[in-house]
Amino acid sequence: MEIYPAVDILDGRCVQLVQGRPEAATVYGDPAAWARRWLDEGADGIHIINLDGAFGRAQKNADLIRAFTRETSAFVELGGGIRSVEDAAGWLDTGVDRVILSTLAVREPETIRMLADEFGSGRVMAGIDARGGEVMIEGWERPAGSYLSWAERFESLGAGSLLYTNVDVEGLQQGIALAPVTDLLRRVKVPVVISGGISSAEDVRALREAGATGAVLGSALYAGKVRLSEVLEAAHADE
Repeated sequence: MEIYPAVDILDGRCVQLVQGRPEAATVYGDPAAWARRWLDEGADGIHIINLDGAFGRAQKNADLIRAFTRETSAFVELGGGIRSVEDAAGWLDTGVDRVILSTLAVREPETIRMLADEFGSGRVMAGIDARGGEVMIEGWERPAGSYLSWAERFESLGAGSLLYTNVDVEGLQQGIALAPVTDLLRRVKVPVVISGGISSAEDVRALREAGATGAVLGSALYAGKVRLSEVLEAAHADE
């Protein structure tokens, strides 16, 4: 199981939000410095979200993100504000290893097939941001149907992996909700990375035992509630 610390970027700064609300941002400083720190501490890769993109300001932070991906050989996955095939292809061409398609995947599902055909399914991740079992799009503001149904559809279209974010627990640092994760893992065969609420090594151990292939850590890691070394040990046990 792989661990991806989140580097969420808003207005050029590394931040963590609570429940996806920009007004609830805690600012941590230089995104590239944080990314390098997590990699130095042994992270399997970096999970970058261009929050300005997610809130409709797609080009903001682009130069900063491109500069970081050029300077590192580490695995980088990127989401936020990818609103077209051209956006996604541009990021993949500049060195991002995997793009995360969320709103675009729901609005134009065939985008997944097009990108998988051109770049390989392993570089295309469909993002499933769910609240109360329903996919949320456009910055988690609009519901779009059952997360399980969308997961199956994304898999059938050629997504090489899924990112499941439980919006109900995201950013609260109160632990995961395992039942919807288990339901999802029963429905699809592609690798699933989990985000939202992960606050302890025990959360990571539970996800690994359930069959998740990766986990994204954010608020609890930055707040010092959990150490990356503890999480890595839980994720990599028995490997």
